[in-house]
Amino acid sequence: MDALLVVRKTKGLTSRDVVNSLNHILSTKKIGHTGTLDPIASGVLVCLIGKYTKLVNLITSYDKEYIAEIKLGIKTDTQDITGNVISKENTSLSLDKIKEVFSNFPSVYTQEVPIYSAVKINGKKLYEYAREKIDITLPKRRVNVYSLELLSFKDNIITFKTRVSKGTYIRSLIQDICTNLNTIGTMNNLIRTKQGNFDINNSYTLEDIKNNNYKLLNIKELLNYPIIELNDTLIKKVSNGAIIPNTFNIKDKVIFTYQNKDIAIYEVKDINLKPYIML
Repeated sequence: MDALLVVRKTKGLTSRDVVNSLNHILSTKKIGHTGTLDPIASGVLVCLIGKYTKLVNLITSYDKEYIAEIKLGIKTDTQDITGNVISKENTSLSLDKIKEVFSNFPSVYTQEVPIYSAVKINGKKLYEYAREKIDITLPKRRVNVYSLELLSFKDNIITFKTRVSKGTYIRSLIQDICTNLNTIGTMNNLIRTKQGNFDINNSYTLEDIKNNNYKLLNIKELLNYPIIELNDTLIKKVSNGAIIPNTFNIKDKVIFTYQNKDIAIYEVKDINLKPYIML
């Protein structure tokens, strides 16, 4: 089985839990996900099956959209509501102030990676340093915030929608929003609503999948690249990963097939085409 499946993860499960369940339901071990969601979070978890696991880096690079909640006046060690409270303060923010911060928030900035994350430093995950109470300089990343929309503000909870680039941590984004608001806050809830064009409205719960109520996507449905059927001469070259002339006038990438089987994705290199992913 080679396919993509858009799963709707529920709260309380890790991304690994979802993959483990899919291994059992679909009777295959070769499954990977394309972007970790913390147990507190729910929503779109794109999973790849079989040889499509080779597309992990490609799908992971897609922009992501979230709906998130900030609980103001509280700070935790994990930067979300599941953590230990380390600080509290009274807040009296106006709606106008929040609107001002949201409208002026930078679209590109350097973000600090949260200590409770799986990013590795010297071969060790950051959350392991945190649990062992070892001080470590946290890495920083340049991220893009393509949109930041205030949805509501009620009972000291800000709800917003955002679309961000790969590698953006919403917990860190929330901390930076709170810094600009001159207050403290923590992530109260998080829903990933989109990853690339994969939408939560077209996703399936584990229960749906158990009940055989789901749709698998093939490479032609998930990648907007030209599709070219190889002849008997080119199939030998492409199957061996050879560089071939760009006689097809491809501008970026192309999917090569042979007898309706996916063979490879090639990309433009100067005047030629070279292997991008062998399928």
